[in-house]
Amino acid sequence: MTEEHRVFRPKYLEGLFGAISAGFFLILVGAFFVVTPNLFDKILGFFRDFDIVRIPNSSVIYWPAPARPWTHTVLYSVVTQFCLVWGIFQIIILAMRFFAGSPIGKKAETASNIVFWLGAFYLSNRFLTSTTTLETWFVFWATIIMLAGVTLIIRAAVLATKSFA
Repeated sequence: MTEEHRVFRPKYLEGLFGAISAGFFLILVGAFFVVTPNLFDKILGFFRDFDIVRIPNSSVIYWPAPARPWTHTVLYSVVTQFCLVWGIFQIIILAMRFFAGSPIGKKAETASNIVFWLGAFYLSNRFLTSTTTLETWFVFWATIIMLAGVTLIIRAAVLATKSFA
């Protein structure tokens, strides 16, 4: 193999991972629309239900949220399933990245994606149910924000391991 081919191989593989991810995402979203009756109407109904509501346990803070969050269980189920499948897909992508010898930055990104999507699966499964109240709606979003912070720390920790290696 010539030097020129070795230089372009990693970029080519990273491009393939991007194309595979984009294709899988479109297939996954399409599959949810096929298997979930009236999903588009349920999405529209969810956004039509949004209002400016007072955050529970607060006397002065108002924020957009569904006025009746307990009525959107079908949409929550789709979100929960999407998070699980996308998280598992990220595990497959990470394995492919190790096999292909991807840069540590890409591995760190994928590892943190796994934590985020599987964490989002757990949180949506825990908080977004038929018993969702305004309080649990806001707790869900607060924990999603904390999860995003955790994933950034994980990414930084993986990247830092390269500095010490």
